Parts: sequence; C-alpha cells; structure tokens
Amino acid sequence: MPGHTRIVVHPPSPSGGRQVTVGREVLGMAYGVIDLYEFLRRTGVSMKDARLDDPALIDWQGGGPGVWS
Repeated sequence: MPGHTRIVVHPPSPSGGRQVTVGREVLGMAYGVIDLYEFLRRTGVSMKDARLDDPALIDWQGGGPGVWS
C-alpha cells in the first residue's frame, strides 16, 4: 500500500491483548483479529486489501496473528 504507514501489533500484554499503533498513534488494545480488522478499517484500510500476513501492512512483534496472550 504505497504511502500507507504500517500498523504495529505489539507483543501480548501480561493481562492479554496486544496494543496496536500506527506511527506514534495508539489505536487501542486488540484481543483478537476481529479487533484488529476494526482498527484497520478505522485507519482507512480497505477490507478487501487487508491481509494479516502482509508485512508491508502489519508489523507483528512478539508473535503473529495467532498469538493473543
């Protein structure tokens, strides 16, 4: 996605869930992929283009889309 800032999904927190940021903005805490899709939608990512395994779109830190706790 040219010109699009990559979403960062941070490592799982001790209480569960993962913080999601874009640039310096904290989007919130995601507790699963449905939450993440909502954050992507809010940032203007087209759901037809949203691939969770796309490293140009999402930087997964501390585990991929199957790791939430």
